Amino acid sequence: MRNPTPAPARKPPPCGSARRRTARPGARAVLRRLLVAGLSLAAAVPAGAQAAGEWRYFGGDEAFTRYSPLDQIDHRNVGDLEVVWRRPGVDPALRAAFPDLRVNAYLRSTPVMIDGVLYAPNALGLLDAFDPATGETVWRQAPFAATLEEVAGRSTRGAAYWTDGTVRRLLLVRGGYLYAVDARTGRPAPSFGLADQGRVDLQWDHPLAGNFDWSAGPIVVGDVVVVAGTTGGAGDGGVVREAAPEDVRGFDARTGELLWTFHVVPRPGEFGAETWGDGAGEYSGDLGSWCCLAADEALGYVYVPLSAPTGMIYGGHRPGDNLFSDSLVALDAATGERVWHFQMVHHDVWEYDTVGPPTLGALVVDGRRINAVMQPSKTAFLYVLDRGTGEPVWPIEERAVPPSIVPGERTSPTQPFPTKPPPFDRQGVTEDDLIDFTPALRAEAVENLVLGPLFTPPWPRSGGPGGKVGTLTVPGGWGAGNWHTGAFDPETGIYYAVSHTMPTVWSVAPTTAGDATLAWATPQGDELRVPTPRPHGLPITKPPYGRITALDLNRGGLAWMAPNGDGPRNHPRLRHLDLPPLGIPNRPAPLVTGSLLFLGEGSDAIIGTLRGDGAPSDPEQDQSWRWGRTFRAYAKATGAVVWETKLPAGTTGAPMTYLHEGRQYIVVAVGARDEIPEWVALALPPR
Repeated sequence: MRNPTPAPARKPPPCGSARRRTARPGARAVLRRLLVAGLSLAAAVPAGAQAAGEWRYFGGDEAFTRYSPLDQIDHRNVGDLEVVWRRPGVDPALRAAFPDLRVNAYLRSTPVMIDGVLYAPNALGLLDAFDPATGETVWRQAPFAATLEEVAGRSTRGAAYWTDGTVRRLLLVRGGYLYAVDARTGRPAPSFGLADQGRVDLQWDHPLAGNFDWSAGPIVVGDVVVVAGTTGGAGDGGVVREAAPEDVRGFDARTGELLWTFHVVPRPGEFGAETWGDGAGEYSGDLGSWCCLAADEALGYVYVPLSAPTGMIYGGHRPGDNLFSDSLVALDAATGERVWHFQMVHHDVWEYDTVGPPTLGALVVDGRRINAVMQPSKTAFLYVLDRGTGEPVWPIEERAVPPSIVPGERTSPTQPFPTKPPPFDRQGVTEDDLIDFTPALRAEAVENLVLGPLFTPPWPRSGGPGGKVGTLTVPGGWGAGNWHTGAFDPETGIYYAVSHTMPTVWSVAPTTAGDATLAWATPQGDELRVPTPRPHGLPITKPPYGRITALDLNRGGLAWMAPNGDGPRNHPRLRHLDLPPLGIPNRPAPLVTGSLLFLGEGSDAIIGTLRGDGAPSDPEQDQSWRWGRTFRAYAKATGAVVWETKLPAGTTGAPMTYLHEGRQYIVVAVGARDEIPEWVALALPPR
């Protein structure tokens, strides 16, 4: 059944025909939420925490705004910023103790600033506490055991904080465990986890589940710690359709007890189960939330963006819309019950995960105040919804999209298109969108690829007409938006979308592997894959390739757009053309303050797999313009570059800011494949 009857809605929906579902929590859920809220008033983030100069969650706050009202650093003095301390991503003593330890340069971590101390997962995922004025160590989380296996790890994006007014804890996910750490000492929190060991095993009890993994971090709502994550096991988009579903779970912040589980693939009898045809819900999986969560403490809701289903390029085995893939789901944090959801992509065959952080903020639209949630998508749409009900702020229309011609595939005939705000990056591709710096470059751009609008399906390598070998898809598999996309200024109602234009050629072919259970899949083997064309190492589309788009969400319109970084304008084929900045296609995250917008360029530690298509010695194939060490301040109202500096390496994590002893600091993680990952702090010279 294509459109299951929705549960009673909180209010009549506005105009528009997007398929969405809203539901009231049951009486038992309401009672439990009230009890939890009543027991945890002291655990709520204090009003004005950001105004006090702190940064209490790695997204700035639980609303994930990446915003601070601090404005000591402004357009008049930003040119005086200087590096005041640097802290390595891993303690040198730890590396000396374990000489075989390998440290990944991709330091994702954004510190939190609480009660005069900075806390952040290091490059191994262990929590460090350090002095905000000097970067010197306050304490370090010891590995669970003094073995290389326990020490080895990778960084995550951040930690969450919880207190009941007496006990103070930091919660983080490292490897397959949820840890609770005493904020004063760094020691395991007593009474948390099995045998009071300070950690809870997150491994899924599912025969297809691999090792639990999560690069983001938990969020705390009241006394509940919400954890998402991925399996890293079967169902990785290869040739099998079976996978473990990557469910969302809530744990007690005091004891670590599992309180609830939300099934991302509905089980029989649960809401949405009918959207998996032919019994596909019994074996389908993935759909996890691998990026960032947001929460409304007053409502008691947590907002969870979910990713693509198993077999993300071919879905003939899973007819239907496939809830809750590519959806934003609002859950009652006390019970795990679905309050409402909105699906951004029906029956995904493009890997268009909903991976960017949901951002909460208040808008004034046509004189009406709306408490909204803003969800960026890989599609370059920003979906703006009422965060209490899930109703669109502006109409979201179901529009016809091209059908698939792959045998057995049954793609959705329509997809949801927001009428406002406009897309924040390129969508679809025509010949007019292809590179045209010179006639020769245009002629080399594309010959045997299918071009089309957004949601043009992958092309069948066997049996497709016209000798075509794939669909040039824009946005591509990395999307236009990703984990880095978005910062919101609550003073102006402007959302800053940071995006990149990185096409992918999607095609499918009949599977031949002996263990294949998918009829079609992405062609396996380098000789069958179709690389994205890059004429002389250049992007196939017109610039900008990395951009900032400022969207005025009080009116739903474009405020400005600016490229971020030079891009390939110094390429041998382009340098004589005296081009303006073309933008760098990477994943830097923004920081918006009371006065400025700060943004780096990304790092080859993030995007190193795209270094090039030819020998590194070939200057025309060099892809080093896809990252850089420049860190900039932009004017919030215009997008003009106000200031820039070179950091020791490219940015790998989202920047943050705080006030300590009357001085504003900005801290950002940097790293590169040939550089040691570290945090770098900038501030104005002492007065």
